[in-house]
Parts: sequence; C-alpha cells; structure tokens
Amino acid sequence: MGTKDAAALHTILCSLLLLSLSCGCLAAESEGAQTALLEVDTSWKAARKIPQTLFGLFFEEINHAGAGGLWAELVSNRGFEAGGPYTPSNIDPWSIIGDESSIYVKTERASCFSRNMVALRMEILCAKCPAGGVGIYNPGFWGMNIEEGKSYNLVMYIRSLESVELTASLTCSDGLQNIAAAVIVDTNVSDWRKIQMQLLAKVTCRTSRLELTTSKRGVIWIDQVSLIPSDTYKGHGFRKELIHMLVDLKPRFLRFPGGTFVEGILLRNAFRWRETIGPWEERPGHYGDVWNYWTDDGLGYYELLQLAEDLGAEPIWVFNAGISRNDQVDTTAIAPFVKDVLDSLEFARGSAKSTWGSVRAAMGHPERFQLKYVAVGNEDCDNTKPFYQGHYLKFYNAIREAYPDIQIISNCDGSSEPLDHPADLYDFHIYNSADDLFLKKDTFSRTSRTGPKVFVSEYAVHVDGDTSKGSLQASLAEAAFLIGLEVNSDIVHMASYAPLFVNDNDRKWTPDAIVFNSWQQYGTPSYWMQTFFGESSGAVIHPVRLNSSYSGSLAASAITWRDNEDIFLRIKIVNFGPNTVNLTLSATGLEAGVDTSRSAVTVLTSNYSLDENSFDDPLKVKPVKSGLASAAEEMQAMLVPYSFTSYDLALDEYGELVADM
Repeated sequence: MGTKDAAALHTILCSLLLLSLSCGCLAAESEGAQTALLEVDTSWKAARKIPQTLFGLFFEEINHAGAGGLWAELVSNRGFEAGGPYTPSNIDPWSIIGDESSIYVKTERASCFSRNMVALRMEILCAKCPAGGVGIYNPGFWGMNIEEGKSYNLVMYIRSLESVELTASLTCSDGLQNIAAAVIVDTNVSDWRKIQMQLLAKVTCRTSRLELTTSKRGVIWIDQVSLIPSDTYKGHGFRKELIHMLVDLKPRFLRFPGGTFVEGILLRNAFRWRETIGPWEERPGHYGDVWNYWTDDGLGYYELLQLAEDLGAEPIWVFNAGISRNDQVDTTAIAPFVKDVLDSLEFARGSAKSTWGSVRAAMGHPERFQLKYVAVGNEDCDNTKPFYQGHYLKFYNAIREAYPDIQIISNCDGSSEPLDHPADLYDFHIYNSADDLFLKKDTFSRTSRTGPKVFVSEYAVHVDGDTSKGSLQASLAEAAFLIGLEVNSDIVHMASYAPLFVNDNDRKWTPDAIVFNSWQQYGTPSYWMQTFFGESSGAVIHPVRLNSSYSGSLAASAITWRDNEDIFLRIKIVNFGPNTVNLTLSATGLEAGVDTSRSAVTVLTSNYSLDENSFDDPLKVKPVKSGLASAAEEMQAMLVPYSFTSYDLALDEYGELVADM
C-alpha cells in the first residue's frame, strides 16, 4: 500500500470510528474508559476464503413456528384429526354456534380420505333456527388476521343426503361484525364434494374467525376445511412478511424440520416425511409430543424443500435415525428406516419418472431439488442412545453408495477428539449464558484441522428457567461467538441460530430470533445481530490482532465482501463490557483506494445491556447505519459500552481472491 493510500485509509478509519460517539453511550452502565489496539492485515497473501455456506437458518416446528406461523393456513385442526383417531373426539379449537336444542355435533370415521378418516357430523335440529343460523366456527391460531381488500381461498369437503344451504363467513371474534361471506347452495352432495370459493374482506379484523352456518334442518358432514390468503410468498403458501425477514438474513442453507421435532418423545410421534407429502387433504397430520401440539403437516417435507429453494439456500434434511427421546430400535431392525430415507432422497432428487420423483412431479415440481446435505438424527450421539453409531453406519453406507455426492452429518462431536466413524461434517450444539457463550468464541481455535468439518447447527444464549425474551447483551455474546466461527471458518463450515421463530401465544422456548402473532412480527436483538453476518459466507477473511488489557471483553474480525459490482472491507468489533474503549485501528497491506461516499458504519446498541424488543417497541434495539463523518487526523476513537459495530469501507479495486465472489 502506497503512502497516499495509507494516509487516506488512516483518515477514513478514524472518521468511521468517531461515529461511534454518536450512537448512544449507555451512560447508566458506562464505567472507566479502556484502551485497545486493533491491527488488521488486509493483504491478499494473508487472506483466506470463507465457505459459501457459513451462515444459514434452522427451522423447527416449535413455538407454533410453522403451524399458525410461517405456514399461512388460517384454520387450526382443519381435518378434525387433532382429537385422535377414535370417535367421538375433541374438535378443539372448533366451537359450536347454537345451543343443544338447535344443533348436535360429533366426529365420525366417515371421511372419504383413507389416511385421515375423522370427519365432523353436524345435525341441525331446529325447524326455525335463530337469526344467522347455527353451525360451527374456527378461531384459527389465536385469531385469524383478515385484512380489508384481500382475498382468502376457502376449500372444504361436504356431504349430505339432502340439498345443502350453507353460509361460509368471516367475522370478528365476537361473531357480530361480518367481514366476508359466501353461500353454498347444492342439491347434489350425496357423495363427498369439494367446495372452493374466494372470500373478499370488506374490513380489517385482527382476531377473526371462520363460521360455517345454516338454517336448514338436516345433517351435513364436513371435512378438511382450509382457508389461506391468496397472496402468499411466490404462491407457495408461506406468510410473506415472515419470509421477507428471512430473506434479509441472506441465508446460505436451511436446516429442517428439527431439532427434537424430528425425534419425538416417542418414535410413534416422530416426523414421518412420507405422511407430509401429496395432496394436503390426504395428510394425516401428527401430534408433536416434544412441543405438545398438533400439526396438520401442511408444511411438510416438500414445502420445506420448496422454502429452501425460494430462499436460494441449500436444503439440509435432518431425518429420524430410528431413535426418539425415550425409545429406539435395535440396529438389527434399522433396515426399514434406511429404506425410508433412501425413498426421501429419491423424492427430492429422483427423476420425474422414478417412483418417488413422480410424486414430487405430481405436486408441481418436476425439476429435482438440489439436496446435497443430510443429517443422521438429532442429538442422538450420547450414552443414553447406544444404538446411534450402529444406526449411523447403516445410513452412511447406504446413502454414500446411492448418492456419493451427498454430504453426511454426524451427531457426534468431533471438536475435542477425532470421530471413530466416517462423516463429512459433525453437528455441534451450544446453549449457554451470555457470559459463557462470549468466552466460547475461541472454541474451535483448538480443534484439529483434519477430518470432518464443523456444523454449529444450533447456537444461542439460553439458560433453563430464564424468562428473557432476547436482550442486547445476549446478541453481543452471540456476535462474538460468530466472529470466532468466522475466524475458524477453515474448519467451521456452517452455523445457524435456534430457535428461529416463536408465536407470542406459545412460547415453549425463549429467546428466539423472530417473534410474531397473527398480524405482527419483530426481530429480537439476536435477529438484528445476524444481519451483520449476511455477507460473510463466501467472503474473504483477514487476520486481526487485538492488544488490550480489556481484550477479554472484545472480539473482532475483518472480511472483504462483494455486493454486485462493489467491494467492501468490513471490520466488526464487539464491546461486551461496561467500559468505553479508546480504540486505535491499524490496517496494513490494503491494495485499493477507498470511496468515502459509499462507505458506512452500523452500530447495534441501546441504553441498557438488558434492553429487549417487543410489540410495543419493536425497534428499541436495532442497528443504526450512518455515512462517513468529516475527515480527521487522529486515529483514536471510542467504542461505546455493550455495542456491536461494523465498518464498511468501499474499495476502488480488489485482489484476485474476491474476483470470483
């Protein structure tokens, strides 16, 4: 780097750093100032490419993340199967409109769908029914969000021995305000008939319900009632505003569908992929006994593959390895599970003429999904599950023979000692307090560089019994941990936060990245923290060195990344402590000029380290981005307490390592 470039960089870095002073000083928590020197070697000789897959997403059906969340279906228990296969059964959350003298409702095994036989029998007893009729209603998942001017696609199956006059309507939760309605008049429903219609909302109500009512005496059987907004993401059934939040994270992979959701407390309640594909009406659904709620499995294996494709992310299929939390099959009996997994791979990757590929094609996706990663089980490699390694080798050998290009992920931790079985990657989960996770930032600095790569598929600040919903302090510890993964990305190839979503009405696990209800959503500080790493995958990382007596509270990294035609040097620094830091930054080896007009600084901080976001104040803790201040000659600057700062310097030229980004 020439003298002129060095002087320019000297001035620009100082200008960027001085912006930290205007980002809020956490005065209530600030203590005495500390000093630190951060040295960055930006030469290409010392640089290294980061894997294209470093940061991604992990989706699990937990906290009603899918059912009543990401999956846009508004009807809960749409097939009346949640009460179990035996009738009569509970129909919650469906409720009856009318009293016992006017209507009698029960479930029967009378459906036309052989895999989910339960249907609802509704007998109208009144000759002169109350105004508006009698019937049933469904409140959805804690209220349906119905918005003025939007249309909703209603599908249901009905049967009756007589002609039918049935009104489908959307009302507010008290049933008094009518939002949309359509009347079904049909004289030929002696056999099950599919009814499809579109309801156009006249007003907005955030706590709506779907009503099916009639004033005509007789018996009507009803089954498989679905109501989905017509404007889902790419028409694929996903809630658009939640998908947009995922897109903003720029994920490179999507791990699914769990998590312990894959395992079940008992094997009979584990996720079974083949029961989640095909027409939605024919999917039996299942009870997720880990997180204690029913799912209709509208969001199934196919839809999650489609989600990964829509996000431009590599799908990572986590399958059950014949092991649950409380029971497991012997390795001598694992063969059917192995065949089941091979069938799932054929479904995703087989030709449209293959047995299972043809099922995928019939669902609307004749092209093969680009499935290149599978994980054998979830958290199954421990002393309580003695059959795992035997199971694993059966799966490994069968998959390797049939699909030699697929990368296979073991549950066994190889970070401290080598694995005793073959694997392409091994799974690593870490949940700690904020202080402990910060200290874990160098975990993989001591890991062997030979053997399988690391997949940190679940990380977060989490302490059992802690009711925190996601604080600034937690996000800073996580940021430091991710900086450690960047630094060690020669061995760490993937990482994802967990859990991704939580419905505010069903907080089984906290904290989470994205909080939502039927109509609102916000990112926790941990969500916003991840936006700082959206450009890291596939970037170039540079060596850094921190010198300070306060370095135990700091973490830093430097990368070069490309945005369309622009190249940026990004320097990230976490100040995890209560002290202001007078920082000196020294950069050497830069072989490019810097364009100040395209450079920026972004800071994540707040007034107090335990600040959280909420529906009342969804942006209390969020990144603040600023342009460059006027130039200054002094290299000294300040980092405010409890902050995460990112400096993006726009470079005029770039070296060969980033030419192919």
